[in-house]
Amino acid sequence: MNTYDRHLLREWLQILGLVLVAMMGLLLMQVLYDDFRNLNDLGARRADFGVYFFVTLPGFLALVLPVALLISLLFVLGKLHRANEFTALRAAGVSLLRITAPVWVVGAVTCGLTLYLNASVVPWSVEESRALRESLQYRQQAKSMPEDRVGAVYSVGFDNRAAGRMWFFNRYSQFTKKGYGVTVSELDARRHEQRRIIAAEAWHDPVRQGWVFREGRELLFEPGTGEMVEPRAFAELFQRDWNEEPKLMLIMDRKAGDLSFFELRRLISHFKETGNLKVVPYEVRYFGLIADTLGPLLVIALAVPFAVSGVRVNPAVGVSKSIGLFFLYYIFMNLATSLATKGLMDPVYAAWFPNLGMGAIGLWLFVRLR
Repeated sequence: MNTYDRHLLREWLQILGLVLVAMMGLLLMQVLYDDFRNLNDLGARRADFGVYFFVTLPGFLALVLPVALLISLLFVLGKLHRANEFTALRAAGVSLLRITAPVWVVGAVTCGLTLYLNASVVPWSVEESRALRESLQYRQQAKSMPEDRVGAVYSVGFDNRAAGRMWFFNRYSQFTKKGYGVTVSELDARRHEQRRIIAAEAWHDPVRQGWVFREGRELLFEPGTGEMVEPRAFAELFQRDWNEEPKLMLIMDRKAGDLSFFELRRLISHFKETGNLKVVPYEVRYFGLIADTLGPLLVIALAVPFAVSGVRVNPAVGVSKSIGLFFLYYIFMNLATSLATKGLMDPVYAAWFPNLGMGAIGLWLFVRLR
């Protein structure tokens, strides 16, 4: 690392830090504006607010980082170019790639940071902030509702094709961790019903590794005719090795953007086992989070050509062009998602298509600049 490298990094990292702090501050204000009233209505205490903002803000860091890189790079590289530092280096025979080498090294490190954020920090932030909101909601509902209706989700259905079981709950209480008005049908390979369990309530027992059903009936059906055999009443019935997880059942109909990296992976695995076509938007979102790790390098590839495009060029022109390219990125993303949803493109390719497209544009601009 020579004197110029240290000079460039010092100038850039200072501005990058300021931009990150400013943008995180703006996001904090947005969270306060969007969630403060809701949390206050739920009876959140001062400590609850502190914990909520602490676990929510890290989830925005992966989104803020590419934008902060773009703004700071356009500012610093444009400043150095207007001071004729780039002109002097290139006149001395130093290539543009060598001039910006520290930026690319930091970009590669930032890619690793983005991968860590998307795979670990952001999922933790999404799940913890949701759990905190739900706990506040349960605490408020517990003051005026029966216990079995606190945190209730109504009409929960779950089809476990791998195990041949179809579930339905009239309601499931996330507070008591129990389902009420439960029906479970066991099906054979041809999807013919062989057995049905109807119970007033049921819950998953992780210690005994199975499901407990209480106050219900067990119905058996003749394999050949499908006629029902005489029902058997029970006070309590335990089904060992039934491993359906309530958490998975409850996220089945949530939007892909509302789920964490880990939840997406679990849902995709389930949908693939059942052959459910609803898997496509979740796969695009999942692989998109992985593809986003290239975001910092894409930002650098787009920012460098505009920042050093000429001394007389107004910096605002470079910023506007970069913003236009990011709009083009979202067009690519929506187009790829639409094609994947219609079955015209593999979800993996759809997730990588916007990044590869913008990468090709950035490479073309960089080579053309040289």
